[in-house]
Amino acid sequence: MQQLLAIAALLFWPGFALAQQTVSFPTEDGGVIFADMYGSGDRGVVLAHGGRFNKESWKPQAERLTAAGFRVLAIDFRGYGMSHGPGDKDFFHAPFQFDVLAAVRYLRAAGAKSVSVVGGSFGGSAAGDASIASRPGEIERIVMLGGAPNGPAEKLKSASLFIVARDDANDDGLRLPGIRRQFETAPEPKRLIVLDGSAHAQFLFQTDLAGRVMQEILDFLNGKVPE
Repeated sequence: MQQLLAIAALLFWPGFALAQQTVSFPTEDGGVIFADMYGSGDRGVVLAHGGRFNKESWKPQAERLTAAGFRVLAIDFRGYGMSHGPGDKDFFHAPFQFDVLAAVRYLRAAGAKSVSVVGGSFGGSAAGDASIASRPGEIERIVMLGGAPNGPAEKLKSASLFIVARDDANDDGLRLPGIRRQFETAPEPKRLIVLDGSAHAQFLFQTDLAGRVMQEILDFLNGKVPE
């Protein structure tokens, strides 16, 4: 009996990371997105993975966010896992912003009073594009790890945090110059953090910078935007 009471106490302890629940919901263009839900707070966060990752890859960060009082929804983009939708066979042209918007609206329908998005690599770009396509006030904040909107950053409707490693590069060269250009045209409030090293997007969580990156994200989601 004492063990059962101890388990019950943990389950209802504030910030305890409840077991994830897999949910699904439609997109406005006829797709279906599957996602893992963590927590039950009234502040929502959508986690949008990069090309080499999936919804499960966010589990450590989802648990940290849940412990901080957020309700977290980690999505599989169309073409990943069981998620599907128009364009899911064409990675470079798929309308991934609809997947993010569907997740944001799912959280709001589930009772979240505010929703932010954290995205890595192309997931960060999708977060930015979702902000551009969103209704005013629909997405409170966006965090883009190693990414930037595909669309014009001056049309972002959310506070934005760009995080990129100085030597992060792909076949076209360093990512920082393009990200900086988008940052410079983004509306306030905004912040750009340039880290040492070359780790790209979610790979930052596999480096000794992981703790700092997570803390910067938490601070930003909690409304702190240092000068």
